[in-house]
Amino acid sequence: MSVTEVERLFTKGLEALAHGSILSALVFFEKAIKIENNPDIWSYFAFCIAKERGQFSKAISLCEEAIKKEPNNSAHYLNLGRIYLLTNKKAEAINIFREGLNHEENQQIVDELNKLIIRKPPVIPFLKRTNPLNKYLGIILKLLRLR
Repeated sequence: MSVTEVERLFTKGLEALAHGSILSALVFFEKAIKIENNPDIWSYFAFCIAKERGQFSKAISLCEEAIKKEPNNSAHYLNLGRIYLLTNKKAEAINIFREGLNHEENQQIVDELNKLIIRKPPVIPFLKRTNPLNKYLGIILKLLRLR
């Protein structure tokens, strides 16, 4: 099998993940790993085995190994953070997501962080959050510990 076959399997795995079909993605990534040992594939495979099979410790070690091989690839941090979320380790997930953003801009990580960080509603709900009145009232109330 050639490199193009690995790329095809990897792409199909990513497409399956995007459509929410974790089991299909797992099959594609598993086939790709058998052909080529690649940190990108390990990372996504790790997320799939954590989500589908519940093999969290193996998944975490695979992602950490991928990060050691390619520390500037934010996809590894994305997958490791998602695995931490599956294990209910929200604080660790947030730290990993932020670390990934330090290496490379990744919109998926930003989306994950936005899902996790719940903001309080604006002080004056009919005004936008960015309105100076809302902004400074919020700061003052927070300093006074009334909010």
